[in-house]
Amino acid sequence: MSRSKPIAVVSGVAVAAVLLGVVSYTATKPASPGAAGSSSVAEVSADPSAGVYAELEAYARRDASDKLALGRADAPVVLIEYADFKCGYCGKFARDTEPVLIEKYVDNGTLRIEWRNFPIFGEESEAVARASWAAGQQGRFWEFHKAAYAEGAKEKGFGKDRIAALAKEAGVPDAARFAKDSEGAAARAAVSADQEQGYSLGATSTPSFLINGRPIAGAQPLETFTETIEAAAKAAKSAKAPKAPKPSESAEPSESAEPSESADGAAKPGPDAAR
Repeated sequence: MSRSKPIAVVSGVAVAAVLLGVVSYTATKPASPGAAGSSSVAEVSADPSAGVYAELEAYARRDASDKLALGRADAPVVLIEYADFKCGYCGKFARDTEPVLIEKYVDNGTLRIEWRNFPIFGEESEAVARASWAAGQQGRFWEFHKAAYAEGAKEKGFGKDRIAALAKEAGVPDAARFAKDSEGAAARAAVSADQEQGYSLGATSTPSFLINGRPIAGAQPLETFTETIEAAAKAAKSAKAPKAPKPSESAEPSESAEPSESADGAAKPGPDAAR
């Protein structure tokens, strides 16, 4: 599968593309196009005020009907995750970090998580990505996500029988519809759209994230995510805070005003002074 995709030309997006394309690739690059996992965790700055690009906030869909999203559509912070079910570090994030973020921020309305299928490890990655979308059409995406990222699940592979077993484990009610949807044009188009968005940002490996316009590459420590989410929530709150009205420049002085002081310190008579 070719990875030479166009990079967005908008200045902020282009800068972020460099960040994700270089840092993310160094962080989690596969050993080869058919590799089964990621190599190492990135060492990038956890400074929540660094690397925020307003242009990238528009990548959040905030669609209340999105079956591959979790949390309120109007949450002040949106975390977008570009991931592959065959990625080892994506699984680590899903098991160790994401549940904490859900309990701490999604449940109280601060955070929304939007999933983007970003299969980069070959045909099985593509197949399980489409399957996750199909599970979502029956309201079981996150249950499928949990099953596919369970400890040891990746090592069992994602062949046709294994995917069917995961759907059953996830409680997908209509197996026939699931199988049909997984191979349908709509699933392929949805996965392709997610891939194109990730590639347009310069992401070349998984996991890659956007949090209110700040790119984060790799399965970073929990603190990187909590600090970034809290900083983003604070910034969103400040942006919505009403601004104090400016004093009117055309207001007339009161007739009972006290004498004011001139630049040289001498007292000026008020409006009631004898003329």
